[in-house]
Amino acid sequence: MGKIGFTEILLILLVVVLLFGGRKIPELMKGIGQGMKEFKKASKYDPEEEKEKNKFQ
Repeated sequence: MGKIGFTEILLILLVVVLLFGGRKIPELMKGIGQGMKEFKKASKYDPEEEKEKNKFQ
């Protein structure tokens, strides 16, 4: 128990297609990708590092 097999993944994908429709899935994936990109950018941000950069300019 706890492992996700091929059948479960297929079932989840089928439910996603039924809920969002075929046309909305690319938009949904694009939004998720942009969100992950912003999250990575925000997690790398260090205010102290920014102060050091501005000090020398």
